[in-house]
Amino acid sequence: MDFGLVLQTDPPASTVVGLMRRAERNGFHYGWTFDSAVLWQEPFVIYSRILEHTERLHVGPMVTNPGTRTWEVTASTFATLNDMYGNRTVCGIGRGDSAMRVAGRKPNTLARLGEAIGVIRDLAEGREAEVDGQTLKLPWVRNGKLPVWMAAYGPKALALAGEKADGFILQLADPFLTEWMIKAVRKAASDAGRDPASVTICVAAPAYVSDDLDHARQQCRWFGGMVGNHVADLVSRYGEHSGLVPEALTEYIKARQGYDYSHHGRADNPDTAFVPDEIVDRFCLLGPVEAHIEKLKALRDLGVDQFAVYAMHDAREAVIDAYGERVIPALA
Repeated sequence: MDFGLVLQTDPPASTVVGLMRRAERNGFHYGWTFDSAVLWQEPFVIYSRILEHTERLHVGPMVTNPGTRTWEVTASTFATLNDMYGNRTVCGIGRGDSAMRVAGRKPNTLARLGEAIGVIRDLAEGREAEVDGQTLKLPWVRNGKLPVWMAAYGPKALALAGEKADGFILQLADPFLTEWMIKAVRKAASDAGRDPASVTICVAAPAYVSDDLDHARQQCRWFGGMVGNHVADLVSRYGEHSGLVPEALTEYIKARQGYDYSHHGRADNPDTAFVPDEIVDRFCLLGPVEAHIEKLKALRDLGVDQFAVYAMHDAREAVIDAYGERVIPALA
């Protein structure tokens, strides 16, 4: 099992770079960041610094979207980083939540997302692709490689990930839901004539190593609120009891009142009081090291290839070090 670190690009950027270097020293192979131009600093600028100051770490957004930047610009940015540092980027992509809504736009459609996945990958790897009716090619790309991993929750999005993406990003660590969603992605891959095992499975969630579960839950409760945004979209699209989305995912958002993106992904988010302890425990990895190892082994047995640690809490260095010293060696 591989491991990644997920951060927000809060200033100063030097702190983000330093934490990514710390992660690489501790055996992490991936460095991810949020991508929302209004809420945080521009991640692609910071990726260049991370890549310059690491040797093996692969970097990318968790996640970008097809609407914030034109597709040829996204592809060219990835391809430039790969040309400079040797194919060490990965494109995490989704419909767009905070990046689009904060700017007053709706998330992209799945049709647009599916088209973007192919176009961005083709252009970044040096092939021709059509953008807005115009055939384009980046003539300077040589031996480019850009895996595109798609974030998804709902049935249609899971199907699209299986059909077109190189990897699937699931932003929660509940074994029951993980199993359900992996099966959906792999079935879609098989139905599309692809090898289901070729789709990399990445689970991303907060991890907090501590014997003080109450404090750990308070530091990670924001995550249930963030996931709740996507669940609310699913409920509005499919209905509360449609049978298309597990009630284990939809039940907890009934008390959800609203959401302020100025606190998005932060431990002090005041809009997450509706998230019960049970959901925090199910979606996140909390407790002593042994509890993390046990849950990660269960996820690995379900087919998870990478666990990406959301470190938006008051113990970032401690969790990176604890994973490097004890968790990663146990799962390697």
